[in-house]
Amino acid sequence: MDLQDELSLVIGKNNTGKTSILSVLDKFINEKSKFSYEDFNIDFKNDLEGLIKSAAVPDEFPSKGVKLKIYIEYNESDDLSNVSRVLMDLDPDNNNIVLGFEYIVSYSDFLRIRTDYAAFTTSENAKKIKKKEYKPRELKDFLKQNLEAYFKIHKFSFEYDTATNKITETKPIDLVRENINLKDIISFKYISARRDVTNKEKENTLSKQTSSLYKKKEDSSDKTQATEDFKDQLSETDSTLSDIYKKLFKDVIKKVQDFGGVKLNDTDIEIISTLQHRELLEGNTTVVYTHDNHKLPEHYNGLGYMNLISMIFEIEILVQDFKKEKDKKPADINLLIIEEPEAHTHPQMQYVFIKNIKKLLGEGIKRDDGIERPLQYIITTHSSHIVADSDFDDIKYLKTIAKNSVTAKNLKDLRVQYDADPKQYQFLKQYLTISRAEIFFADKAILIEGDTERILIPTFMRKVDLEEATRLEAEGKADTFLPLLSQNISTIEVGAYSQIFEKFIDFLGIKSLILTDIDAVNDDETACPVDEGTRTSNSAIKHFLPAVTWNNLKALPVGGRTIIVGSSTICICYQQEENTYHARSFEDAFIHLNRAFVKANKDTFQGIKNASDFDDDIKSPYVLAANCVKKKTHFALDILYHSNDKFSNWNIPAYIKNGLLWLKED
Repeated sequence: MDLQDELSLVIGKNNTGKTSILSVLDKFINEKSKFSYEDFNIDFKNDLEGLIKSAAVPDEFPSKGVKLKIYIEYNESDDLSNVSRVLMDLDPDNNNIVLGFEYIVSYSDFLRIRTDYAAFTTSENAKKIKKKEYKPRELKDFLKQNLEAYFKIHKFSFEYDTATNKITETKPIDLVRENINLKDIISFKYISARRDVTNKEKENTLSKQTSSLYKKKEDSSDKTQATEDFKDQLSETDSTLSDIYKKLFKDVIKKVQDFGGVKLNDTDIEIISTLQHRELLEGNTTVVYTHDNHKLPEHYNGLGYMNLISMIFEIEILVQDFKKEKDKKPADINLLIIEEPEAHTHPQMQYVFIKNIKKLLGEGIKRDDGIERPLQYIITTHSSHIVADSDFDDIKYLKTIAKNSVTAKNLKDLRVQYDADPKQYQFLKQYLTISRAEIFFADKAILIEGDTERILIPTFMRKVDLEEATRLEAEGKADTFLPLLSQNISTIEVGAYSQIFEKFIDFLGIKSLILTDIDAVNDDETACPVDEGTRTSNSAIKHFLPAVTWNNLKALPVGGRTIIVGSSTICICYQQEENTYHARSFEDAFIHLNRAFVKANKDTFQGIKNASDFDDDIKSPYVLAANCVKKKTHFALDILYHSNDKFSNWNIPAYIKNGLLWLKED
């Protein structure tokens, strides 16, 4: 994953590694928390345990574990004093540094594991013999308990070949052996999604943060006049309070003297005030918010506001950390991760956050003594609202490409794929960042033409779920797939532009359903019933199915026409012949299947006109759809309004139902 100079917005579905990035950087760079056996993925653990238990000892054993490589680019304006010791190439055209981190088990330590585990097993079996109800511990228990005895952390600087864009792992610089302080090169901080902000009465997170923030500022080079004024005032207060304490505690001091605790003409005690500026703030600052001239404690505030305020406080604290103490220089690279800032906040607050975060952090690391460093920051999010208000080029999309394999894609790379028609890319960019950013977090997608489908698709999905559950129960079978409404499916309106989304769907790699109309026209390109048509005017069908003849188009397979686009499967569904009639549009198809339903409710359908036409049984659904549907969105709402509890008083057109059943399958 390559980072932007400032903000990198990392998005992706659950379990694509957003939190893992934070965790592995923290464990390797900060070393505040140790690796555990749970940090390995399941396949790795199964492989390792299999090798340990195997009767045969492998002749060789490549080092196994967790590895991280950080690629650094520098330019002529950068201060290279800290990185000079890790430079592997003095070629002025090679401005790359590659730092490698490993948490691995070597071959010799692997052999020790086998030996020690054999002894462990013998001991556990002996315990079982002595105590029959004892459950012997397993290999995974042994590894959890003794992992650090066998797995070791290594840190290197590798040589980078600009000709091949690859690294040479032979003869690296060992950072630990050479006693190179990594923290002078990289400083990594983060704000975890697991924040301790609550609105419980006894928890004053914000008030505690004020003390932390003061400590950071007081230790840095950024002392202000306010800091000095604060100390001066405390000194004056100490003198005043000491005089008061003499009177306040004179009785107890007299009692100490009476008990011989103080010898006459030898020693004396007195109680004086020693207000320490740091400790004073820690217990005596309270964040309140004011409303109608009333000061209310912080826990009375909503969690969203508290979360936002706490994040800003925490960012200020961490920025002070990046600046370091006055006698130390900041690190060359300063990296901050903010994990899921949307927690507890409503959409409008999320918009405000992402709009202002660049302004808050854009200045980077600036100290009063003139030292400056850039600040790179990563925001991970599941919020489509944050994505919608972000710069397209800042977005990094994490995508699972195989089991235990994730790739990071730059959305700005899509521009290259749309070189043939830059207007399409511009349309896609504007459309996604304005209204339909939730598709980034979806497992599957439905591309629809307009408002009618947008209104009805959730109900169609619910109806399909109900009908499938009833059918399977009657057949005594279990559903092998999740209900549609339980799946992570995004529905987006694309109008007549679904073909523009082809490359984007491939980029996301998600299963997608396109619901469109067959749009029959005659030789004069005039709209007509399907049985009078000679071709389709539908741009999506012509784009995705260019070689399919008109007669074959009409003979739509039950599941729709499926095509492969790169890493994605797309199913294109349009009207099919149903009960000896082939409709041209959704309204046409719905009226054909549900003529009695519409006729029975025609007087209260707000979306139809010429309602009496439904009394003429000779008029075709095509004619009724053309002459009687006043407004398509109102017609869709009429369907919902007149539905019974289980939506069983009308039927879904087959092309939509079959498409949804196809999408339901994994």
